[in-house]
Amino acid sequence: MLNARLLKLPEAAHQHRHDYHQLVIGVRGEAELSVDGNGSRLDNWRACLVPTEARHDYRGDHQNHVLVINLDPYIPSLNSPRHADYDQLAPMFERARTVSLDTRLQGMVQFCATEFDRSPDNEALRRHLSASILHCLAERVALSEPRRAVNRVGLSPETIRRYVMENLHKKVTVKDMANVACLSVSRFHEIFRELTGVSPHQFLIQTRLDQAVQLLTGTQLSVTEISYRTGFSSQSALTNALRKHRGTIPSKLRNSENVRGQ
Repeated sequence: MLNARLLKLPEAAHQHRHDYHQLVIGVRGEAELSVDGNGSRLDNWRACLVPTEARHDYRGDHQNHVLVINLDPYIPSLNSPRHADYDQLAPMFERARTVSLDTRLQGMVQFCATEFDRSPDNEALRRHLSASILHCLAERVALSEPRRAVNRVGLSPETIRRYVMENLHKKVTVKDMANVACLSVSRFHEIFRELTGVSPHQFLIQTRLDQAVQLLTGTQLSVTEISYRTGFSSQSALTNALRKHRGTIPSKLRNSENVRGQ
């Protein structure tokens, strides 16, 4: 779910986007980020939250170093504790924003950056330390925002399910689902989980896999076609998802169906 690294941003501006959330924290020097046209200046007291798919430009001065933490929504297994961590952290990335670090959090970042630099090949250490930073920051962001009363009006799980099924072949995001309900991503996440017992991300994966299993066992469509129809980027992506979340693969599902039909 998490990967993190300490790096130096180029002095010439670059632009890109990616399909995972990203936290960029200033460690030394200064850097500039522009996320969807909104500029942000980073030093060792500021961090920038970059939501998935947000286009952003970045550059730094000659002595800059930043700590970059990526939060990938497609990695954790639904049944793993790490997926629960993702559900807790993802609402922090509802929108792009720059956040200020208090003294304790800034000290933690500096300590983590030193450990990253000291043990560059220790991936377990990087995961644990970056998770600590994210959880500490998520609590501070949540406390800084006023709590609003839960309003279930306009949120129908059946409406969301119908929207997902109608657009299953497309890249449906939690933001798309929140827009259907006319709610912010964080509010939608909270209410949807209260109503259904699962997070929106879990619901998306389960719905895609349920439909894929139905097509694999009930039709003669190719695995590639089924991957397309259920919103997976490739046959291998579907296979990996089935293995991770259902403990099977397309060929086994097809073989078991053929045995039953004989």
